[in-house]
Amino acid sequence: MKDQFYNFIKELQNTITSKLEEIDGKATFHEDEWHRKEGGGGFSRILQEGNVFEKGGVSISAVHGDLPAAMQAYFKVEDCNFYATGLSLVLHPENPMVPTVHANFRYFEMYDPSGQVVDSWFGGGLDLTPYYLFEEDARHFHQVCKGVCDRHEIANYTLFKKKCDAYFYNPHREEARGIGGLFYDYCKASEQFSMKDWLAFQMDLARHFLDAYVPIVEKRKDISYTAEQRKWQEIRRGRYVEFNLVHDKGTLFGLKTNGRIESILMSLPPHVQWIYDHHPASGSEEEKLLKVLQEPVDWVF
Repeated sequence: MKDQFYNFIKELQNTITSKLEEIDGKATFHEDEWHRKEGGGGFSRILQEGNVFEKGGVSISAVHGDLPAAMQAYFKVEDCNFYATGLSLVLHPENPMVPTVHANFRYFEMYDPSGQVVDSWFGGGLDLTPYYLFEEDARHFHQVCKGVCDRHEIANYTLFKKKCDAYFYNPHREEARGIGGLFYDYCKASEQFSMKDWLAFQMDLARHFLDAYVPIVEKRKDISYTAEQRKWQEIRRGRYVEFNLVHDKGTLFGLKTNGRIESILMSLPPHVQWIYDHHPASGSEEEKLLKVLQEPVDWVF
């Protein structure tokens, strides 16, 4: 299972980065191969200062070894080894009319001292973070997500959408990070479904990431924008940073397992602002976005 999934994400990384380079037309991905001294490593591909993408990262990793004490306490286990592999991506566009996007597709195994697998699961999802709300874009992104779920009896769009809304949320701001998508974790075999069923869903969703995001980019990337709209984008990016550093489980897992810091923090945008007590003008497009972020919307009817 782990070999099949790792080989899949290696090919997926090639497919996604090739398409993004084509769209950008200027910047190309730089690849860093890195190794974790405790076991495993990965390939981080980073694009910067492009025509379309100010910064983007598409990385894969496969790490293994002793499960750190902090993670043993979290999973309520003792004397375990682990293997974790996945693809993670974040794209920060230059144009504030183009949303930031995040996706993650991962697989995890845990072993007892004899090396036997005692637990395994899939997790992941994808979510969209716009700076200006185009409702047709939100509907398109969610319709692609729902279309994949509808093809797999094991997947529940409504449930995964609710989990996404709940997870990508900044409680200290009382607002969502974006307009959601899908989020699922600890997806295991059951009496009704096998791990192969979860693998099929995971691969289908990952293959459709580009279908969910690229049409939005192509539609919005050439829209003109003002300095004030760019400022708003950078303020909203600050909320993105707050979530990733305070709440994101993937960031915390990477730090606690001695992952490569540059790869862990590749999701952070290059230009961000924190303006004290900032409030958008009443009735503005900026205020419209905030109202949507304060109350989840059912984008697929």
